[in-house]
Amino acid sequence: MHEYSLVGGVVKQLQASAAENNIKQISRVALVIGKLTMAVPDALQFSFEAFRKEEPLLKEDAVLEIREEPVIGECKECQHRFEIKDYEFICPSCSSVNIKLVSGRELYIDYYEGE
Repeated sequence: MHEYSLVGGVVKQLQASAAENNIKQISRVALVIGKLTMAVPDALQFSFEAFRKEEPLLKEDAVLEIREEPVIGECKECQHRFEIKDYEFICPSCSSVNIKLVSGRELYIDYYEGE
């Protein structure tokens, strides 16, 4: 389950940022994850709960919000933007396979709240 290590990395980033900003406890974390990361939201939640029990920086009732970003491609031939479903990297407008990924690989902390 790579979600546990992903949440571990998120917690390390939170620790560094909280130290820089004199934040003692975090109550809410918002993550953005692209569908191509293959991160499972339920597994991320489960991992966050495990870290929440052991990490003093995270309040006991801290909340993890997850926003999933779709896989969006842009055709390099006709510039048509479209959502890629079922890993079909073919332009629905001109049938080109010359596609640039616009989104879907994101994995970042959008924001966090604390005191």
